[in-house]
Amino acid sequence: MDAQQLKGHLDLLLLASLEHAPRYGGQIIADVQASTDGYFSLREGTLYPALHRLERAGWIRGEFQVLPRGGSPVKVYALTPGGRDELSAQRERYERFSAAVRGVIGRPA
Repeated sequence: MDAQQLKGHLDLLLLASLEHAPRYGGQIIADVQASTDGYFSLREGTLYPALHRLERAGWIRGEFQVLPRGGSPVKVYALTPGGRDELSAQRERYERFSAAVRGVIGRPA
């Protein structure tokens, strides 16, 4: 995993992970890892500060819930309407960036 690539796209990955269902931290880590075939393996020290930042921005909200398996409550995060808008905007920026990079690296020598 390239830490610099992750740093530039972490918000997009986290927002996208929450697009279809609320998740707690361990689920987000597993989702990102599975969705990227293990390319991105998030650590809690990276994940939780980013989730708190997204929550402060109003793009996600966290709520403590007791999971069906029982145990202590965990904080489950969900996208807000503003988070859905931000996800859409970040996806669009990423697609423009990705197309621009492909334009350069895909050119014949």
